[in-house]
Amino acid sequence: MATPRQISATARNPELKDCDNIISHHHNRLDHHTQYTILKDYMNSLTRRKLSLRALLFVAAVTLIVYFLPRTDKNHFIYEVNRPWSYALLTAPFDIPVHLDSASVALLKDSIDTNFEPVYVRDLAAEKTLISDYTLRLNSTQGLNITPAQRNQIIKAIRDIYDNGIVDRDTYQRISGGNLPAVRFVHDNVAISMPTHNYLSAFRAYEHLDSTLRDRDVRVALTATRLSDMLQPNIYLDTVTTKRLLEEAYQKAMAPVGVIQQGERIIDKGDIVNIRLATILDTYEEMIEDRGDGKISQNHYPMAGQILYMVIIFCAIYAYLYFFRPDYFDDDRTVVFLISLITIFTLFSFAMQATFRSGLYISPFTIVPILVLVFLDSRTAYFTHLIVVLACVIISAYPLEFVFLQFIAGIVAIDSLKDLSRRSQLIRTAAFIFVAYSLCYISIEVMQTGSFSKLQGRTFGCFGINAILISFSYVLMFLAERVFGFTSRVTLVELADTNNPLLRELSEECPGTFNHSMSVSNLASAAAQAIGANVQMVRTGALYHDIGKIKNPAFFTENQHGINPHDALDPIQSARVVTGHVRDGLMMAEKAKLPDKIRDFIVEHHGAGKAKYFYNTYCNTHEGENVDAAPFTYPGPNPQSRETSLLMMADAVEAASRSMREHTPEAISALVNKIIDSQIADGLHNESPLSFRDVQAVKESFIQRLRTMYHSRISYPELKKNMEQQKSE
Repeated sequence: MATPRQISATARNPELKDCDNIISHHHNRLDHHTQYTILKDYMNSLTRRKLSLRALLFVAAVTLIVYFLPRTDKNHFIYEVNRPWSYALLTAPFDIPVHLDSASVALLKDSIDTNFEPVYVRDLAAEKTLISDYTLRLNSTQGLNITPAQRNQIIKAIRDIYDNGIVDRDTYQRISGGNLPAVRFVHDNVAISMPTHNYLSAFRAYEHLDSTLRDRDVRVALTATRLSDMLQPNIYLDTVTTKRLLEEAYQKAMAPVGVIQQGERIIDKGDIVNIRLATILDTYEEMIEDRGDGKISQNHYPMAGQILYMVIIFCAIYAYLYFFRPDYFDDDRTVVFLISLITIFTLFSFAMQATFRSGLYISPFTIVPILVLVFLDSRTAYFTHLIVVLACVIISAYPLEFVFLQFIAGIVAIDSLKDLSRRSQLIRTAAFIFVAYSLCYISIEVMQTGSFSKLQGRTFGCFGINAILISFSYVLMFLAERVFGFTSRVTLVELADTNNPLLRELSEECPGTFNHSMSVSNLASAAAQAIGANVQMVRTGALYHDIGKIKNPAFFTENQHGINPHDALDPIQSARVVTGHVRDGLMMAEKAKLPDKIRDFIVEHHGAGKAKYFYNTYCNTHEGENVDAAPFTYPGPNPQSRETSLLMMADAVEAASRSMREHTPEAISALVNKIIDSQIADGLHNESPLSFRDVQAVKESFIQRLRTMYHSRISYPELKKNMEQQKSE
């Protein structure tokens, strides 16, 4: 026999679902004190494990967010042009030169480039060498039929061409395009501007000679001596001098146009950051860096403040769960889901802001409340959304504007998506969120600037991308269902489709059970609506609660047709078959991979109650015996939620209503009260969170629905016919 110490050690085994299995297994061998000790040890172990998990999640979330928080080595101001300055008054700690803004500098540079005359040099030595070489070639070439006068004419024409100037092809194209009307030559440090209208390229110079020297023999001589191959530019671009003079022109143009003296006001909170102020702020930060002080504040400890900030935020979400949602706080799966969602989406927003200029406005923050709303509830969705927004606001240039936009967008998302049952609802919600973002942005801009002209189309584009990304929440819902085992309303709607393989098999193999399940579904969902329970969960769970009867359909009354197989069995055997439909249904649900929530309806719809018909029959035939109720008891457990409690009540009431001889309002009321009161007296709903008010509302709903189902119908009057018509017929 196992000792109490061994039993206590077994209780800590994580492979066991709970301590009740241990105590019930050794019930006959343990006294009450030992059972209490086992339960206490198990609960302490469970509490330590839960606290360790939550502490680990807390530390991991804070560490990851602070580690990946965008930061630079220097604390630069974060601002946008044409938007209000969000920091306090800033004064000049030293004299700050005022430069032209980037747009003015660009215009000035364009003007300088347009009017700037590049520097060229004339290569006289190359010019003389080329003329000398060509004169020698002209004199030495045999077979030329030209006179000495014609030779001198050719040399003079070439000398005239070089006196005017031959330039390279690129320079000539600029001249011919009107982009280079003059160039400069520097002589004794004096720049002289020269027009370029007489300059020719080597190709154009040869064409000019060919057109001016019209004598046939002269033109033949030009071709024979291959003058076109010898012509080369004698005027070249002086790149070094040109670049130096251009840089000097740039420097003069970009010289400071003013100065902000030490102690003078630069900008104050709420001032609009125009282009001029943005240029001054850039100069200020560059001078701060050049002076060796990269920090805006000497007394600044960003890491410590960031850690404390995140600790406070996550303490807030833990406090909310502990005080207002203890069921969520006690559920490891829910806590992991919420903390993981907050952490992952915060890191995603950091990445978006680091990648894109307006990344925070592109990030679909409303995906967080949508996912939490689908799997949990609206209040938790709203609180989680605020936590994510507060975690990301520290990287926003305009915290107040950011919080306002995300606050309104989150409310719109939650209010417009109260019950998600179709994909099209996400598109509608995305459109509402886009409109909300746009209106909030317009209101802030008009309030701060007093004009619609400052609105930026790029910001509306970011809101549009944000709305498109919201559609990906449907994919994330699917992943969350698979990873965390949640069940969304969309999944419940899909499972409630009677074309589902299991429901189709139930309707074909057990038509009576299928009709019973449909009636129970309608009855229970109406009661769920009355007490504010999950209607779709009840409706879907009711459809599947009796699928185990597919294994032995003929053993259940609603599927019998005059022959009752139980007549050949004793009560214990019959009870084993009837209670076995719970176990069979669970096996079928696991094979079909139905969600855990649906499986709960299968195992809890009878709870730990008895198959009373066979139990009472056996007791009546064995009077005076101490009858063991175990063979007649369903495996349980008892209902753990309001929804499964509703199913237990609806299942018993609907089945009993079929055996009523009269369906008067009084009889229906008596039946409903009797069955539900009997279940409560047996303790079957002790573990359910149903309140007395809920039970009363459920009774009234059942009575009203049953009266509607079994209302009496009026008889249709027969048509009276005269005697002649009757004879003819």
